[in-house]
Amino acid sequence: MLSWTEISLRLALAALFGAVIGLERERKDWSAGMRTHMMVSVGSCLMMLVSSFGFGDTYGQPYISLDPSRVAAQIISGIGFIGAGTILFLKPSTILGLTTASGLWTVAGIGMATGGGMYFAAAVATLLSILILWGMQPIQKRISKKFQQRMLTVITKASANPKVIIDKLLEDRSVDFTNFTVSRSSKEVTIELRLERTSNTHLLEVVETLHLDPEVKKVFWNK
Repeated sequence: MLSWTEISLRLALAALFGAVIGLERERKDWSAGMRTHMMVSVGSCLMMLVSSFGFGDTYGQPYISLDPSRVAAQIISGIGFIGAGTILFLKPSTILGLTTASGLWTVAGIGMATGGGMYFAAAVATLLSILILWGMQPIQKRISKKFQQRMLTVITKASANPKVIIDKLLEDRSVDFTNFTVSRSSKEVTIELRLERTSNTHLLEVVETLHLDPEVKKVFWNK
């Protein structure tokens, strides 16, 4: 059995590692922030301690076989329920929370490593996680911007006919779009068009033209 100081050290380190990763998520005001990551890490660490050392009094008894890896396997599968709760499926092209869910899954692994006494592995995993979540973000934005398809969104009054707006855009040869979606609510109609090879200059002209339509409430696109 571990000493009280060793148990305290492992739980404290798990809380620290979880807090470091959670602070990065807190910076973006996600629901799973610092406290959530700390709880996942400490809880995983505690379960590893219980799995590894909590059944010492039964060890060596007849017909009893201990396998610490069983609890670890259950942690890995069980943390998926928390991760699934952070994922928001807004529409077919917009899914939020995948990074936070993967971060919680990684934090669980860090807590398990800390509970198993693998301090160096837990510290390196924490450092790499911060580099991936925070340090790689500017690089990812720069790369994805080159391949990301642009979306033009037109919001009209509920009484507007989407076909009229789409026909007007089809007549404008400067706007090239591959497909579009139309969603309607009691207050407005939202038209989203996936653009292809359209310059900002042409888009500004299109926006000005659409704004002249009294049925159009708002027009914007992702840059």
